[in-house]
Amino acid sequence: MITLGLETSCDETAAALIRDGREVLADVVSTQIDIHRRWGGVVPELASRNHVVQVMPVLHEALTRAQLTLDAVDEIAVTSGPGLQGALLVGLQVGKSLAAALNRPFVGVNHLEGHLLAARLMAEPPQAPFLGLVVSGGHTTLYEVPALGTYLKLGTTRDDAAGEAYDKVAKLLGLPYPGGLPIDQLAQQGDPEAIRFPRAMPEREVLDWSFSGLKTAVSLHLKQHGVPQGQALADLCASFQEAVADALTRKLQLAVKRKRAKSVVLCGGVAANSRLRALAAERVAEEGARLYLPPLSLCTDNGAMIAVAGYEALRRGVTSSFALDADPNWRL
Repeated sequence: MITLGLETSCDETAAALIRDGREVLADVVSTQIDIHRRWGGVVPELASRNHVVQVMPVLHEALTRAQLTLDAVDEIAVTSGPGLQGALLVGLQVGKSLAAALNRPFVGVNHLEGHLLAARLMAEPPQAPFLGLVVSGGHTTLYEVPALGTYLKLGTTRDDAAGEAYDKVAKLLGLPYPGGLPIDQLAQQGDPEAIRFPRAMPEREVLDWSFSGLKTAVSLHLKQHGVPQGQALADLCASFQEAVADALTRKLQLAVKRKRAKSVVLCGGVAANSRLRALAAERVAEEGARLYLPPLSLCTDNGAMIAVAGYEALRRGVTSSFALDADPNWRL
């Protein structure tokens, strides 16, 4: 079974081909970072236009790397939400057209399910039941997964996603967009205890997060002390990063303990963060559970995770109609 996965939910145009839901034959991603960097964030109209330009060359490159033709594809899976309306429509229309022309099953995939199932491509994949924490620029949500296809939300952010907080703090510091990598790199040279930034919603019974106050705390610190340079900048980045990682992993640890979970998946773009990966591994291990960390290439948006989710959906007998529309607010 060869599954083609297409992803165009935000600012990456991606296509991947996988075999039997486990083996990646090709995974091609065209990023738009350089296009949006000057604006300090993703501009939806520019993202949509670039997807139109890139989607066919990316698909062609994926087929070339896999040494396959479209006739070899058995199923087509496409992100249909959540995401940017115009961006989603590009991939969705291409996927529908291919499925119609080839007479193949078509599956609309929830982007968050794709992130949760990216770990299925690891050498030793997690088996349900497991807990899954999706942390990205637009999402920070914790799920209980009793079986593939069943996702129970345990907690989420009340305001900003963790990745959004990174981007906005990076902008305050004059660091390039996206902010996750430059802050992480500086933080590795800094003292995480230099500045005690707040952790919102510390109540143990609540599994939600809030990062708006943390952004405000950084902003107030900069108004008082100015934008630091050198070691002081590294210390501030480390302190901010520690606040984010600490908040995320404390609630994750509580969920593991409460649900007596044995397997935990950490996924999404922010799951590439070095401190979050280390602290999550430490705290999950304290509860006797195993943490599954997808490789960095599978943390950021990609087509392989969409192909896996589509493959698993088809195994459950789930397909989509050609009347399927993009759903920017599709909740998992």
